[in-house]
Amino acid sequence: MNHVQRRLVTTAAKLASVPPSTVSSFPPPEAFKKKDAFASDTFNAENWAHLQSAPSTALVAFAHRIGLASIFSSHDVIRQACTHSSFLTLFRQHYPTKPEPKTNAQLATIGNSLMGLFATEYIHAKYPYLPTRVLKAAVSAHVGPGTCDSVAREMGAGPLLRWHRSRETVESAPVLQSDAMASIPRSLTALIYQERSLPAARDFVHTYFLSRQVDLRSMLKFYNPKKSLLEMVQKYGREPPKSRLLKETGRFSNSPVFVVGIFSGADQLGEGFGASLRMAEYRAAEDALMRVYLTQTPEETIQLPSSTFPSVQGNIFTPGPEGKYVAPEIAPSDILYGSSGRSRIPA
Repeated sequence: MNHVQRRLVTTAAKLASVPPSTVSSFPPPEAFKKKDAFASDTFNAENWAHLQSAPSTALVAFAHRIGLASIFSSHDVIRQACTHSSFLTLFRQHYPTKPEPKTNAQLATIGNSLMGLFATEYIHAKYPYLPTRVLKAAVSAHVGPGTCDSVAREMGAGPLLRWHRSRETVESAPVLQSDAMASIPRSLTALIYQERSLPAARDFVHTYFLSRQVDLRSMLKFYNPKKSLLEMVQKYGREPPKSRLLKETGRFSNSPVFVVGIFSGADQLGEGFGASLRMAEYRAAEDALMRVYLTQTPEETIQLPSSTFPSVQGNIFTPGPEGKYVAPEIAPSDILYGSSGRSRIPA
């Protein structure tokens, strides 16, 4: 076995979706030719391995693994969901005369819109007082490209992915493996919507994405929490906030600790500690804002607007029985100090 054959066998062995048993002639005839076999003179074993179609057994196993075997009757649909549009560039270079395979370009676009809809309505219903900018960041954390890439790898879709890396050009952005992997969950969402209904696609997104725990406290940053708290208290018609020292220890030592509470009338809004009174007051104001913005609606009382869509196959405009929905009261708009962009606060 020469160097080209050994390299071909090693590369194919690393790809679980391309076992040598599924190849009719292994190594392929292109490996023995020097010219006119591929677009370049040198045979690329990695490109050849990426061009091979995943076996039907791996596709069926993937459908059973994610619990969607009853929805996808044909494994060709799953193969399409795992084929990124960048794969066509590699396919055209090596097989210009063969018909091009179907890609998930359109499915990923539809699935991305559906996932954004489901995530936005759920997070807004669960955290009605969340600021708009933080709401957008929370949606990206739940169904953004990084999360989609991570979920696709957890599903075991890595060996089934067909894609081609491309560099950045003037007209297009670079295509990385994470971008191609992120298209698989989006395509699956669109396929579930197409084959079943919009509620079924929503259940899929809630199961795999919205059930994850995301730290929203780290997304809330305040340039001046005392001023933001003052504006928020005035918006609700409450008494101006006042700071009170609750506890202290070691005032004249090297490690003092102060506990400060912020009150609006007789109601305590927040509490914080620090090595100085200023630090404790800052943390107390920040804690009061966190308590308001991170107020959660009980899970059993959450109602989603998408529940009004009829449970029909692949088309929300088809007449059908609509679900019941009672719109909640609109929460007051968020007030963030310097959020208009006209202040001197650095971005």
